[in-house]
Amino acid sequence: TASQSSSLEKSYELPDGQVITIGNERFRAPEALFQPSVLGLESGGIHVTTFNSIMKCDVDVRKDLYGNIVMSGGTTMYPGISDRMQKEITALAPSSMKVKIIAPPERKYSVWIGGSILASLSTFQQMWISKQEYDESGPSIVHRKCF
Repeated sequence: TASQSSSLEKSYELPDGQVITIGNERFRAPEALFQPSVLGLESGGIHVTTFNSIMKCDVDVRKDLYGNIVMSGGTTMYPGISDRMQKEITALAPSSMKVKIIAPPERKYSVWIGGSILASLSTFQQMWISKQEYDESGPSIVHRKCF
């Protein structure tokens, strides 16, 4: 109905001052994180990838991993994503496992902050690649210096 449709719509002002209205696209876009098939991709969603990653770990650490799933990055800022992740992982995990999703309010920047901390470590400096090195060697410099 028209009243339902308008409640789904939200207006945004772009940097140039133009105002756009977005409807159910607000929900379809994040759904692709859980169902990549809506974009024509043949892969599991973030919940399946998380589950598979945990299951590939030693059985002795799985309980801790299920209890400490940390959401990070700007893509995790969608409203309700933590609850959805909780529901989906709980459905996949063994019933005896307690699943806990941690979604820090500053998670939008946590990926950058983590990379920044890693890059500042003295042990990581030997892996730094200058623009000049990259321009001279191309992508192969990454394998040479980092692996």
